[in-house]
Amino acid sequence: FTQPSWNGNDISGRTIFLYSEQGHGDTIQFIRYASLVAEKGAKVIVECQSKLKTLLQNVKGIERVITREEQLTEFDVHCPLLSLPLIFETTPENIPSNVPYISADSLRIKKWKNRIINDNSQLKVGLVWSGNPKYKNDMKRSCELNVFSILAKIEGIAYYSLQKGEAAEQAKKPPEGMKLIDYMDEVADFHDTAAVIENLDLVISVDTSVAHLAGAMGKPVWTLIPFSPDWRWMLDREDSPWYPTMRLFRQPF
Repeated sequence: FTQPSWNGNDISGRTIFLYSEQGHGDTIQFIRYASLVAEKGAKVIVECQSKLKTLLQNVKGIERVITREEQLTEFDVHCPLLSLPLIFETTPENIPSNVPYISADSLRIKKWKNRIINDNSQLKVGLVWSGNPKYKNDMKRSCELNVFSILAKIEGIAYYSLQKGEAAEQAKKPPEGMKLIDYMDEVADFHDTAAVIENLDLVISVDTSVAHLAGAMGKPVWTLIPFSPDWRWMLDREDSPWYPTMRLFRQPF
């Protein structure tokens, strides 16, 4: 860019361009800082992945959302999303963790409620068992749906697949006795996924974007992480300062 990068200086009355630089989960996790930037008096423009565009339009403080495929708008300064924790001098004690900071619109929520409400279950649980296979450490986090077979023994629960990609094929042959409902062929983007999650009681997910989404929405989410986890999950704790409604389940050594 010919414009300067933002280093935390006064940007009141100026336009800042924030852009995603890694995966969907990273964008969801760090978009929370957009409202803090806006509180400094800046007009906030965000560039993100296409499947996040309509969802992020609801995030407080964002003036406009574009995708990488769209023409770049004019701005004064720029900053990648993952540099914002440094600029705001983030520590585990002051992580901005007010949730929800992401939400689906009411019409989408109602649409999916009409599909989900009549499953005759006492509890509705979303499942994600695999991340993006192109991620270099995917083998450390992803698993097979059959790993969840023990859950089929619990009565009164309807499970909903929130799985996308090649691994979604496993939903066609769930573990014996598991009531697994799969609408993901009808889910177009993360906004739809968020609307489905809003109608569930709990999400159980490996360390991938849906776990971040549920956490950002303030929904109960159990995240399965490997014994050598990604930096953001820290060590020796079952909770996350990033997501107050998240519980971490750590793989034993």
